[in-house]
Amino acid sequence: MRILVTGAAGMIGRKLGARLAADGAIAGRPIETGHLVDIAAPEPPAGGRFATLCEALDVAEPSAAAKVIAARPDVVFHLAAVVSGEAETDFDKGYAVNLDATRALFEAIRHERDRSGGVYRPRLIYASSVAVFGAPFPETIDDDFLAAPLTSYGAQKAMVELLIADYSRRGLFDGVALRLPTIVVRPGPANRAASGFFSSIIREPLSGREAILPMPDTTPLWCASPRAAVGFFVHAATLDLNRLGPRRSLTMPGFSTTVGEQIEALRRVGGDAAVRRIRRQSDESSARIVSGWPGRFAPRRALALGFSADSSFDEIVRVYLEDDHVPAVA
Repeated sequence: MRILVTGAAGMIGRKLGARLAADGAIAGRPIETGHLVDIAAPEPPAGGRFATLCEALDVAEPSAAAKVIAARPDVVFHLAAVVSGEAETDFDKGYAVNLDATRALFEAIRHERDRSGGVYRPRLIYASSVAVFGAPFPETIDDDFLAAPLTSYGAQKAMVELLIADYSRRGLFDGVALRLPTIVVRPGPANRAASGFFSSIIREPLSGREAILPMPDTTPLWCASPRAAVGFFVHAATLDLNRLGPRRSLTMPGFSTTVGEQIEALRRVGGDAAVRRIRRQSDESSARIVSGWPGRFAPRRALALGFSADSSFDEIVRVYLEDDHVPAVA
């Protein structure tokens, strides 16, 4: 089996590459080669059990899609994206990467399928987002609620979801879009995602640094840990996607909490000293984006298919401490 991971230098991409390298197989089929690409070359996963090519590649370049599909990967994990805040502020870049480059990847698969005489049909797993939903929405969003995004990022994700359903319907690939919750606690430096503060108000105080909180304590979020997110992608690679029927988008499980509840979880781990490192400073741009996100879901389809996530924010903090936390150096 051959795998391709786009966006492999990102946080989830790195962890997914490491998980696949450690497992060495998907659904009992050994992984022979892995192609990991990102705009900066990803680091090879430690202790990998298969040959890995790590390559710097801009997925928005015209020749990129054909290049990565030429080897006919059996499973494509498409994670490459411009994040929410950046997609909102840089309209051209958001559409070039999140929509145009993704469509080019799908077309490269279609053309490779034609060259194979109709034999080539990979599994494609796409990182979508709950940003495809927009207000007004009910207290709890179920699997039948309308996708009507209020940001460019959400619109781009929703468009790709429709493409995945159509390309899968036509038998060009076997695809599924995973609508990810807000993934916290993210390790490393902050990116330009509007949701970045949800992680920084835990990560930075536990490392002895100040964190900026631009939203009120009542702000809700639907969240899951990076460990759970990797589990979503691995599980999706093993599923019989015919069970989805024509609806090829799934809202992933998560846990509903608020900023205030996050802060109390921080207090239980780091004490009052950690909480005092949070500085409240309003940000209209973040508020405009985040206020349009729902905070509670009933993802019954995903749960019935065996997807699972964290059960509490304390568990999410524990996962961060076990997997990623680097203690402050005095």
